[in-house]
Parts: sequence; C-alpha cells; structure tokens
Amino acid sequence: MSSAREEILAAVREAVRGAEPVAAPEPQPTLPPADPGQMLDRFAELVSDYRATVVRCRPHEVPVHVLTALRESERVLVPEGVPDAVHDAVVERLGAAAVSTGDVGDHELEDFDSVVTTCAVGIAATGTVVLDHGTGQGRRALTLLPDRHVVIIRAGQVVPDVPHAVRRLDPLRPQTWISGPSATSDIELDRVEGVHGPRTLVVLLVSD
Repeated sequence: MSSAREEILAAVREAVRGAEPVAAPEPQPTLPPADPGQMLDRFAELVSDYRATVVRCRPHEVPVHVLTALRESERVLVPEGVPDAVHDAVVERLGAAAVSTGDVGDHELEDFDSVVTTCAVGIAATGTVVLDHGTGQGRRALTLLPDRHVVIIRAGQVVPDVPHAVRRLDPLRPQTWISGPSATSDIELDRVEGVHGPRTLVVLLVSD
C-alpha cells in the first residue's frame, strides 16, 4: 500500500473515531398502497406523461372505446383470449374477422397496423403496463411490430409499485414492460417515436 493512501485512510479513521453509529434508514416503498382511487389517478397520470393516451371507462364501454382507438386502422390483430365483446366490436367496425396469432406468421405481422391486447399488471409508481403473454396478450412480436397498440387493463390489475408487480408475475413466463410508446433520441436529443415498437399506445383503464 502506498504511503499516500495509508495517510488518507489514517486521517479518515481518526476523523470518525468516537463518532456515533448511524442507523440504516428504513426502506421506503416507491408508492405506498394508499387510497385505490389515488393509485389509479397516479397510474393514469404517469401513463399520460409518457405521451400515451389513457381512457378511463366502465366495462360496458370498452367496445366503443376500442373502436374509437382503431378508427384510423385498416388491419387489426386481436390475440385469442381478448373478451368476446371486443372481438365483436372490432369485427363490426372493420368488416373482417379477428385473427388468432396462431394463424399469422412473423413476416405477416408487418401487414397489421394495430393490435388490441389485455395485460397482466399495471404499475402506478412508474406508469408501466406489463404483459406476460398469457391469454389475451399474444406472443411478444405481436406487440412490437404493429404501429398502434391498444391495451385493456382492469383497475384491479393496477398495483402500487414494482415490488408488488413482481410478486404478481411468474418469473418463468416471458414479460414485456411497456412505459409509453416506443421512443428513442439521437445525440442531439431529438425524440423519434415508433422506431422499435408501436408509435401509438392507447391504454383503456376499466373500472372493476
């Protein structure tokens, strides 16, 4: 050990000699599980901050809001397991049957400009939607190639923070964590959306 380093360490030891030990701070949750209404408000606020569109609605209003979100879409992909009411609404609006992901190859996904899915959990502290690609969510590529992603999330799926979300998720399942539309920026911080994922994200927050 060099003499200079030994001198510095000796000075530090002398400076803290006799000092009272400092207790470790109590860990604080990112967002305490407070009033459920406040938690949903926080989730909606942060999702909007990411330049996504948030629509709060009741269960019977979901089909009409899905149709509104898809009004400029030409080809929409709906994975198997999305509620039947949504399937019916999409079929009626577009005049074509909803397609199961099992019938669409990876190279064909680029032909669809929109996708409608459910999700596994939402995180109020970060405004994040998490998919575990179970029923109603489709495989991962399904939510990466279409330019518009409409996500249906029930109020009961929103949790306060990341630790609560992790406890709900199966670590053995694939996961996609979505915080707003796809976005990137160059060295001059010019924001570009839609480079490596959907350019438009619409989150339907459905009351229980």
